[in-house]
Amino acid sequence: MPSTAFHLALPVDDLDAAETFYGGVLSCPRGRSSPRWTDYDFYGHQLVVHKVDSEDLPAVARNHVDEDAVPASHFGVVLDWDDWDNLQSRLKTAGVKYAIDPKTRFAGRQGEQRTCFVRDPAGNHLEFKCFRNPEMLFATEGFEYK
Repeated sequence: MPSTAFHLALPVDDLDAAETFYGGVLSCPRGRSSPRWTDYDFYGHQLVVHKVDSEDLPAVARNHVDEDAVPASHFGVVLDWDDWDNLQSRLKTAGVKYAIDPKTRFAGRQGEQRTCFVRDPAGNHLEFKCFRNPEMLFATEGFEYK
């Protein structure tokens, strides 16, 4: 495990549904658990889902990015180009509906990337992306946003 692994805790209203999504569809290994929470290895990072009542799940605010209403509160992972393709196949096979369909963002420009958004069963948004040029992940020069 990398020493810079992040820890993220999310509210869910159904731990079994979270297990099906994170453990099954996304193939995240399960870690410790209790009747109220479960840890997952989310691509080398610690993701903890905490059981809450459904009325306590947060509302979704959005921000416009490249013609999409992107959920302002989301998390995800930057994958290799081929790994992103493999994930798309798994998501489609599992029948996961996209919150924002797979697309190429900033096509032909600095920072070109493929991205998609899905929701877990509790409504938490996840973004999966990959960059044509991985060095653009934190680039600040030569990036023009319209």
